[in-house]
Amino acid sequence: MEIKQIQQNIRKTRELISPYIHETPVDHSTTFSRMTGSQVFLKLENLQKTGSFKVRGAFSKILNMKQEEREKGVIAVSAGNHAQGVAYASMSLNIRSVIVMPETAPVSKYRATKGYGAEVILYGRYIHESMKKAEELIRERNLTLVHPYDDPYVIAGQGTLGLEIAKEKPDVVVVPIGGGGLISGISLALKEVSNNIKVIGVQSYASPSLKISKDLGRLTEIEPSYSIADGILVKSPSNLTFDIISNYVDDIVLVDDDEIASALVLLMERNKAVVEPAGASSLAALLSGKVNIRDKKVMVVLSGGNIDMSLLARIIDKTLYKSKRIVKARVIVPDKPGYLNRVLSHIAQIRGNIIDVIHDRVSSDVLPGYTKIYVMFEVAEQEVLGKFIVDLQNENIEVKLVE
Repeated sequence: MEIKQIQQNIRKTRELISPYIHETPVDHSTTFSRMTGSQVFLKLENLQKTGSFKVRGAFSKILNMKQEEREKGVIAVSAGNHAQGVAYASMSLNIRSVIVMPETAPVSKYRATKGYGAEVILYGRYIHESMKKAEELIRERNLTLVHPYDDPYVIAGQGTLGLEIAKEKPDVVVVPIGGGGLISGISLALKEVSNNIKVIGVQSYASPSLKISKDLGRLTEIEPSYSIADGILVKSPSNLTFDIISNYVDDIVLVDDDEIASALVLLMERNKAVVEPAGASSLAALLSGKVNIRDKKVMVVLSGGNIDMSLLARIIDKTLYKSKRIVKARVIVPDKPGYLNRVLSHIAQIRGNIIDVIHDRVSSDVLPGYTKIYVMFEVAEQEVLGKFIVDLQNENIEVKLVE
């Protein structure tokens, strides 16, 4: 299918899949608008069925398959959102699905995929190893592969999100990029409406394959490194998504994990939205100043909300610690009754909330008869920390904030 045919097929696809998906809400954010000097709107695709946009492409592909193909079943390779999208679409359409996931896939995503009725096979440590297993199963069972991005019907399905965005008439749309299926579909849909709408893609520094490919003008493979945004870690886009992005996407920018984590926590705190790191990368690009959107109407695509709870807890703690909302103080005091209470009373005076207290009496820098105490506590404003330090020093208590 030619690119123009995919573009023309998006509206038909919207009618085809609309009975099975949500038209997700758009939320205007006063906070992020003020922070960026623009009008920021959030497209809450994290509230889509299965928690991400992937279900759009899955329904599009399966509903366009021949009846005999559907009777034999489908197969997909994924560690997360695509797995759940294909499994859910298959269950809804009453066809068999096999999902090959790497052995390192999060337990929560494995359980969710099984919960949608799929046969889940764990194989290999990495996606390319899982794909080899899937190729065996395709030959053995005559299954049809539902690719996460290298498929015209999948791209048209993701493009239905672009039609929803177009109704809001934005000046700029910011979209996370992994393999490029989502931004390909969105850009095709938007550019048919108006060439004046700027489409900006966002990748992680850990996986800049499309950014580098677009800059060089040729498809380039880049081995991903570690990132919390595992949903956008792709070694190589496809020829199809690269061609679309080269012609329809205006720019691609990169963000790091600290920027993503900060955006993710702000989304929860200010907009009450739970978004996975890959899905929050689009907002991270705005808040870090990577995209020039001042005085513009901006649509930020929050592409998914399937985040592992243990990772979420670590991100929250790390972000609060970095911003000095949570601090760790080290004090050295005589190892006598009452001294810990004096330290804690000063924390209470600045309305600090104690999280943890640890004594250390054996380190080489602790004199006999003294103890080193680490106190971790939360404060509403970091400005009060100066008063806390001065007050302890005035009592001849050695104190230092631990970075």
